[in-house]
Amino acid sequence: MKHFIRQAFRSPNFVAGFVIFAVILLTVFIYPLIITDPPLEIIGQGTFFEPGIYVNVYDSIGSPHHTLKLSDAAAKRIASRLGDDERLAIKEWLVAAGIPEAEVDTENTERLIDQWVNTYDPAVKIPGMTNARRNYYIRLETSLRGLLSTEGVSIAAKNAETAALEEKSTVTQSDYVNVREVPNVRLLLLGTDNFGRDVLTELIAATGVSLQIGFVAGIIATLIGLILGLVSGYVGGLVDDVIMFVTNLFTVIPSFVLLILISFSIGQDKRGAVTIAVVIGFTSWVWTARAVRSQVVSLRNRDHVNLSKLSGHSIAHIILNDILPYIASYVVMALILQISSGILAEAGLSILGLGPRTTEVPTLGLMMNWAMIYQAQILGFWWAYFPVIVTIALIAFSMNLMNTGLDQVFNPALRE
Repeated sequence: MKHFIRQAFRSPNFVAGFVIFAVILLTVFIYPLIITDPPLEIIGQGTFFEPGIYVNVYDSIGSPHHTLKLSDAAAKRIASRLGDDERLAIKEWLVAAGIPEAEVDTENTERLIDQWVNTYDPAVKIPGMTNARRNYYIRLETSLRGLLSTEGVSIAAKNAETAALEEKSTVTQSDYVNVREVPNVRLLLLGTDNFGRDVLTELIAATGVSLQIGFVAGIIATLIGLILGLVSGYVGGLVDDVIMFVTNLFTVIPSFVLLILISFSIGQDKRGAVTIAVVIGFTSWVWTARAVRSQVVSLRNRDHVNLSKLSGHSIAHIILNDILPYIASYVVMALILQISSGILAEAGLSILGLGPRTTEVPTLGLMMNWAMIYQAQILGFWWAYFPVIVTIALIAFSMNLMNTGLDQVFNPALRE
């Protein structure tokens, strides 16, 4: 085993893949120790909050205020609140009012506001403009006047005796709050999903569950393929014919179609993560069995195997001691590929709505399914699906690198 590990870590590809996979595993184990929130906890009343730092408004008012004189603060405030639709609407009115279109630049916020303030008149009637559109421009004018105002915001509270509002304090436009001094601050590196849940916390938990599914499915598929391949390749004869008949039968039926049919027949209430992993494992062993059989067939007539036969050793002893050690490296490579295939199979099933039930644990496939149902890819909410794609790609890429590295080390045809 030490020699095997030493040989594997001589391959740059294996080391690179191992490092990527180790980082993913460490993140899955360490992150829940730091952030103990449940992965499916709904923290936002709304859908798809953008990534960023969220500060409690109520607590920020009560925190110490600091006065900063920043010359471009007002311009930034106006630019951030003036969206593309509002800019186009302003341009539309200005052009209709007689300003040449070439002189209206929607990207130049300061000039656009100046043109609007100096030109807009609610009494002016633009030919062809409906009342609804005219009312929209009146609301837009009110909103812009509020942004251009230099006055502060008054904070009032009811008087307990008179029930009248009394001004308690004023927040000026030059007041700033240090984020460290606000009690309730939440960092959402990847925002929230369609249910208002922290995407990063959900992604870490989903990665862990998907890895568990991949390992369980990979181990089951590799064990079944290994046992059938060893017995079929060494015993031969009728046993070989029966096993190959069953293998060929499974080869004719696409494994993913079989996986869909079995998952659908189980029913959503009974589809847990372990159940899905077992189903994937029992439908993914075919190519491993065929590959192991071909390896055993080339080994069963070797001198050391024949010597073991003459010594009177049992079939089980010969397979375990004289054949299995020679294909151990290949079995490890097969296991790596089976784990990767198991994760991808679960993702495919979950995207179709046939993965684990959605009320207990998230998986990478379920996160993709939720994002697709709520059209995150169409609406531009990239944080709901792109990190999931990157995570799946990194897992598959790291395992492929490890497999390629092992192949370069233990395959005589590729060995340098």
